[in-house]
Amino acid sequence: MAAETFPSAEPARTSEPPLTAIRALPSWILGRAAARGRALVADALAAEGLKMWHHVALSAVRDLAPVAQADLARGIALDPKDLVGILNDLQRAGLVVRTPDPRDRRKNAVSLTEEGGLLLGRCEQAARTANEELLAPLSAAERELFMLLLTRISGVEG
Repeated sequence: MAAETFPSAEPARTSEPPLTAIRALPSWILGRAAARGRALVADALAAEGLKMWHHVALSAVRDLAPVAQADLARGIALDPKDLVGILNDLQRAGLVVRTPDPRDRRKNAVSLTEEGGLLLGRCEQAARTANEELLAPLSAAERELFMLLLTRISGVEG
């Protein structure tokens, strides 16, 4: 009886260094850049005592206020149950208020407090500074082109 040949259990050896194929993918590079950017911004916001989703919610409330919680959740693409916890944190800190929605009294409308607006201003500056650090290796012209290209491939309208 002839001996059967089985495929080797060891991975095939190639001459490429590990992860070369993965690291050549634009999606991988974008993911790494995004992770670095998020970390820089998260650290800057933490210095102000805020987390990323709290900052997003504050910014959206400022732009949409007074805004119903459900509309806010849709606007920032966050599960409404998760948003409730974030708004509870922000309200406890005196950064937002929830009042009956003037358009539908069965709903709550969320607005910024004066303190929330002041903190948001500091956080926006901190986020801009963090993004400056992220883009520091690029010239002004490269930054402009980079943002144009990112906007085009992200599906986000600029």
